[in-house]
Amino acid sequence: MVNFVGAGCGAYDLITVRGARLLGEADVIIYAGSLVNEELLGYSRPGCEIYNSALLTLDEVVDIIAEAEKKGGRVVRLHSGDPCVYGAVREQMDRLRELGIAFEVCPGVSSFCGAAAALKAEYTVPGVSQSVIITRMAGKTPVPEGESIAALAAHGATMVIFLSAAMLKELAAELIKGGYSPKTPAAIVYKACWPDEKILRCTVGTLAETAEREGVKKTALICVGNFLDGDHELSKLYDRSFTTEFRKAKI
Repeated sequence: MVNFVGAGCGAYDLITVRGARLLGEADVIIYAGSLVNEELLGYSRPGCEIYNSALLTLDEVVDIIAEAEKKGGRVVRLHSGDPCVYGAVREQMDRLRELGIAFEVCPGVSSFCGAAAALKAEYTVPGVSQSVIITRMAGKTPVPEGESIAALAAHGATMVIFLSAAMLKELAAELIKGGYSPKTPAAIVYKACWPDEKILRCTVGTLAETAEREGVKKTALICVGNFLDGDHELSKLYDRSFTTEFRKAKI
């Protein structure tokens, strides 16, 4: 059995209880060394074989898994955050299906959740935004037609932008082209939930200069939207005048 496990973002204790258990049971761990906190390897048992996938190709990763499967070993493929967000897991799953190797997925805490925690913010604020767009700038890997930053920015929703910290001048231009004001609140969250986490609050118009001043070039999420502002409506969930399935209105 192969388990794709989300390592969580940053701190080693943000992994799920299930994920930690799977690490402790594994005979082989293949971890994303460029992104995963190596303290997580402390959950492994003595004798476990450990491989850093930052040094491997897809074929090499699959070969290691296939060899462990022949021996009846338990494999954990440890990804940063949650595997479903920019985890490059689909191609691995497809190869395992072709080989008839069973696998399961253990979710983790994505860095976009860690960024909100670091900002002490809620992405979905009544009267401000009820949608979150998770996306990235086109780079070495293109984005599908219709998913440009400008096209998505036209919705005015909360945006969390991955893999774009090195292209902030271009990102800001695309956000403004799509309809955001240069004065729209923004934040650069560097290494969310790591010990060296850094939060840089700015605006869309000052993204590039803020990152340059602070020396941030990678490993950062860009959060954009008026959810970062203080103005909002109260939710109906705890409104004393609102009746729910569990509580009658009190006025």
